[in-house]
Amino acid sequence: MKLLFVSTSVGPLGTGLGGGVELTVYNIAQQMIQRGHQVQIVAPAGSTWDNLPLVQIPGNLQIIAQSQERTDPIIMPENPVLANMWDYARQVQTDYDLIVNFAYDWLPFYLTPFFNRPIAHFVSMGSLSDALDQMIVQVAKQFPGTIGFYTASQAITFSQLTPPLHYLSSGIDLGLYQFCLHPKQQLAWLGRISPEKGLEDAVAVAQITQIPLKIMGKIQDELYWQQICENYPNDIFEYLGFLSTNEMQQVLGECRALLMTPHWVEAFGNVVIESLACGVPVISYRRGGPAEIIQDGKTGFLVEPDSISELVNATQRIGEIDRHTCRADAEAQFSFEALGSRFEKWFKEILGNR
Repeated sequence: MKLLFVSTSVGPLGTGLGGGVELTVYNIAQQMIQRGHQVQIVAPAGSTWDNLPLVQIPGNLQIIAQSQERTDPIIMPENPVLANMWDYARQVQTDYDLIVNFAYDWLPFYLTPFFNRPIAHFVSMGSLSDALDQMIVQVAKQFPGTIGFYTASQAITFSQLTPPLHYLSSGIDLGLYQFCLHPKQQLAWLGRISPEKGLEDAVAVAQITQIPLKIMGKIQDELYWQQICENYPNDIFEYLGFLSTNEMQQVLGECRALLMTPHWVEAFGNVVIESLACGVPVISYRRGGPAEIIQDGKTGFLVEPDSISELVNATQRIGEIDRHTCRADAEAQFSFEALGSRFEKWFKEILGNR
């Protein structure tokens, strides 16, 4: 297949601004290339993945959906990179069999009927916008089978969707993550630093248990981060920045557990499977994608959403989890190869139906 991937428009690839979808785009592209397919990625200028075929498009970045209200109108900045990327896709579409959209935005769904090549839409977040919800439902009806999600927990947040729907999960290159059997007395939190991720809950757990917390990820909301720094003594947590996969997995592997504290419905949670790959149990709120990944009592603990006391209790029980079981679960369900097979099958089904 000749595949044109159109990336997220909220940040250049490799910067962390796109969150977990960046890793998803990277891994799927790698797998498709390994399987002999031709891949071209369209991404905002400033992307840094030199080892993958990139077309970098200039323009102003899109406003992230998480910062807007559900009923807000659709807004694009002057000279929007989102529109510029899709104008490029329109110009070159006849060179490809399938276009794959990774942007969580209204415009690609609206444009779908005007393209003469099929478009597969991978939806990377739960429902956040009434206007986008309506457009996703419309495309799902007009082009059955072309909408993909990480998990059923994510998809159910969109009302009025009709089958067929594809739940594609995620996967990682397990060879990049080293198993660590003997952790240090520390916890980890990994992700975009913004209010919906609930970092303050993890810091509160560290404060109560007096177990140091290692924080890794892109600061997306500076005011939110500064508030956390003001509210808690900084000797209980350490911010390490947005790290490369190699640096991140070394720190993560040495932690007793990863804390997942989302205040929204997490579509999947790539950090969960990265943690399991290092043998690190995950303690998460029973909400969204992580609740479908973590085996309660076997690879971590699922607790009542927004309950810091239950997070604390689970942290005190983390010794009950066998770290070998965590790694084995990642190998069984979330391998690079399994991810590639799921997406390859989906792409072929769309082309076959066409």
